[in-house]
Amino acid sequence: MAGPEGTIYPGGFAKLMTFLERRQRPFHDAASVLPAADIDLNTLRESATPAPDQNYNDIPRYNVRRKWLELQREFQGQPQILHLHAMLIAMSRRTDPPAHALPLFFRIWDEQGPWMADTLNTRWLISTATTFADCGRTPDQRALGMGLTTLFDLVKLHDSERRASGLQGDTPARFVRRAKRPDLGWDMAPYSFAKGDADKVMLARFWQLAERDSTIRPLAIRMLRLAITDPRSIFGRLQALKDTP
Repeated sequence: MAGPEGTIYPGGFAKLMTFLERRQRPFHDAASVLPAADIDLNTLRESATPAPDQNYNDIPRYNVRRKWLELQREFQGQPQILHLHAMLIAMSRRTDPPAHALPLFFRIWDEQGPWMADTLNTRWLISTATTFADCGRTPDQRALGMGLTTLFDLVKLHDSERRASGLQGDTPARFVRRAKRPDLGWDMAPYSFAKGDADKVMLARFWQLAERDSTIRPLAIRMLRLAITDPRSIFGRLQALKDTP
């Protein structure tokens, strides 16, 4: 069902903003689960996250304890710093986070950045980038965070749709003659497989930003290396098509 003025999302941006506001509703008593701002991060790296002592589904939705237990279950047996980091992300991207939540998030990336970047899975790399986009201390952190999260989210959307075709991620699509190729949305000019460089420019600009900020650099380098090494994404298929005689 189309939205106002033919928009493809029912309710248009008014409905989308209401959806976003619900996601940003703060947790009740969020500060109660956080450790001191000067906690020893090395100790957290060396200590395993224990099993939760309660089912998180038994706790009201916006109670911070529910989220704490949910993440504790996800990170059980893994270093406690990962559990805390995930909780800081969940708090900081909502309205009115505890006063020392963001300072502690940035302290983790200032002091433990390379280890965190090497340890986090893709889901949490993207969530971290989004937190930098929303809450970065510098314009470079916000710009690079937004660029990385948008890049990975759009690749996920694009490649998930393609996955429905049953094709392997590293299998280029079958070509049809130029005259039979449909138009792009918004009447954009199509990418040239022979001479196009939009992908190279985009990735290089992200790398350039990463070199300017030591805090977000380990995260950005890990994510950008994923983009240029895994052949199962749109980037890999573009390169395969360029290499085809």
